[in-house]
Amino acid sequence: MSKKEIFQTKNLVRLALVAALYAALTLAIPGLSFGSIQFRFSEILVLLCFYRKDYCVSLILGCFIANCFSPMALMDMIFGTLATAVAVIPMFYIRNIWVASLLPVVSNGIIIALELLVCYGNEPPLWFNMLTIAAGELVVVTIIGCPLFKLVFERNRRLMDIIGANKPNYVLKKPLSDKT
Repeated sequence: MSKKEIFQTKNLVRLALVAALYAALTLAIPGLSFGSIQFRFSEILVLLCFYRKDYCVSLILGCFIANCFSPMALMDMIFGTLATAVAVIPMFYIRNIWVASLLPVVSNGIIIALELLVCYGNEPPLWFNMLTIAAGELVVVTIIGCPLFKLVFERNRRLMDIIGANKPNYVLKKPLSDKT
């Protein structure tokens, strides 16, 4: 993707919408978005980075904005955003969406659990936070998100065009419908 394409109005709007959607979805259910047990449904959007690398900017920015409203705002703005960056930046270069979906599971499981350890001490224990945060990410991103992208997005050329999928080895699966 050239610099000219990145700064086209259509692309900038797409990236801004994804950042806003991530922040809004996170803040819509704050009880599930912060703390030791997290089911941040906005995390499904990190899979967009598998199809197009410039979504990394959207997801990092959306995460930062959402974390401004966290109970641990400053720590979450730094470490929560770092966990997202560590997960999404390499995602485009992985060939399998199922493998790519494990990046946020690992990065959030480790980084967010360490953040909670620093903020709250060892109550609950570090291993518990690692386990519950990684499990929440696994459920949301891998168990819900991957099938959603494989069964809905990849089977519909129009949806893939909307998200601007440009992965070099992307091959459209058998389309359910080209008219949507």
